[in-house]
Amino acid sequence: MVNLELHAFQAQMDPHFIFNSLNAIHHYILTTSTDMASLYLTRFSKLMRLMIANFNKEWVNLEDDLEALELYIQLEQLRFESQFAYQLRLSPEISDRFTLVPPLIIQPYVQQAIWHRILLRPQKSGGRLDIFIGRDHDRLYIQVDDNGVRSELHPTSYTAAQLTRNVNIAAERLHIMSEKYHMQASVTEQDFYEEGSSTPGSRVTINMRHISSRQLLAG
Repeated sequence: MVNLELHAFQAQMDPHFIFNSLNAIHHYILTTSTDMASLYLTRFSKLMRLMIANFNKEWVNLEDDLEALELYIQLEQLRFESQFAYQLRLSPEISDRFTLVPPLIIQPYVQQAIWHRILLRPQKSGGRLDIFIGRDHDRLYIQVDDNGVRSELHPTSYTAAQLTRNVNIAAERLHIMSEKYHMQASVTEQDFYEEGSSTPGSRVTINMRHISSRQLLAG
């Protein structure tokens, strides 16, 4: 588990992502966009702090995990401007402060949706990423939808092999946590159709037993 945590951390701290982020900050400084440079640097440093703080924990509250996830998505949005929009919704039945999740599980699937599908849209605009966290009785589910395209091609910054590796690490960590805490976790992938569209998008659903901080302390 410790080895997997280290690999997960290394996947999140991907040198391509760090280089591209610093390069974007440098670009904003050179173009005298000091406000944008400051915004990018603030978000980037906060994301790095959250990743370092959480990578060796078994559990983090959902609030912290979603904060890191949003920072990551916002950094990618700043780099690719109008290529995609995102929405993150949380069911009212869920308290993100008391709901616990294994860290570094959701982001690899979001990363894959952005780099391996949304950025491959030929229109280079109109991409959509929708993340919904819901609850059904004692089950927590995280749904990641995108309207990208499926292709063997991939952007040069991230190889398909690297993306697959990151997802595999997340899936293996989730499996180990599921066995240890009887979470009955699963990850499913399927096509879905937006209203009025004949082209399928992709949906990834992470499903696990809902764990609260109170339950973990009581257990």
